[in-house]
Amino acid sequence: MRIHHECIACAVNQCQKIIEMSLTDEASRRRAMLFSLKSASELFSEDSIPAVVGGLLFLDLYGFIGNDDPFENYKRVSNEVAKRLVGHFSGADMRIALKLAIAGNVVDFSTGYNPEKLEGDIKQVLEGDLYIDHSDELFERLKHAKNLLYLVDNCGEIYFDRLFIERLLEEFPHLGVTVAGKEGPIINDATVDDLVNAGFEELAEVISTGSRLPGTPIEHVSDEFLKVFHSVDVIIAKGQANFETLSELNDSRIFFLLKAKCPAIAREIGVPMGSLLCLNPCLR
Repeated sequence: MRIHHECIACAVNQCQKIIEMSLTDEASRRRAMLFSLKSASELFSEDSIPAVVGGLLFLDLYGFIGNDDPFENYKRVSNEVAKRLVGHFSGADMRIALKLAIAGNVVDFSTGYNPEKLEGDIKQVLEGDLYIDHSDELFERLKHAKNLLYLVDNCGEIYFDRLFIERLLEEFPHLGVTVAGKEGPIINDATVDDLVNAGFEELAEVISTGSRLPGTPIEHVSDEFLKVFHSVDVIIAKGQANFETLSELNDSRIFFLLKAKCPAIAREIGVPMGSLLCLNPCLR
């Protein structure tokens, strides 16, 4: 997916949030914002992929302000809230667990989300339907697949991903599962360390994408990750950044689980903003 007009302002607004989280005095904040604007003007072009250029911009800003993980506390709170809440759904079946994994995608600071709202939002999502639902096709593919690559998105929601993977392995015990996280911190994305701390190694092989950039930008991942990516039968990709970085591959193995949280994503997919999706674009 290439940038829409909103993507540039969105990235700059995210820079402002990072700066306000990290710096306290006005002079430092002003210098950091001017740095961000200059960096953005050099990075963005009409062919930019939002998650890639945004990630590069944020990493530049991290270096400028001297803070390599501005979202550390936010991620901790998100994980604590989600870990506590997921226990309420321990009896969920596979289909409810899929909806929970999608519902967990509301945990995204880039949309101004308050993790303390998570419980109410999750319950509301469970009462509704998916706007696009290719889950039957997903489960049919998994029935015959040998292996699955699961690409996580944000902290917090990874606890719902873990529940979903548990249910998948109960239904498809033959399935080999690999879960991929980021190499290092970027906004509130889940890293390999976050996955290990959440107990994913008890269920699956945990690997790094080899990149800190949001989503799974194929041109920036490691050779080791690419070998896994090209060898698996089915791929589940969580969140908007994974859609942004992988949708143009037109890979029939990929099922995107996400909420369309911004006008650009909703417009790109052709759904109302806020739609919950289990989407394989090759099936539309």
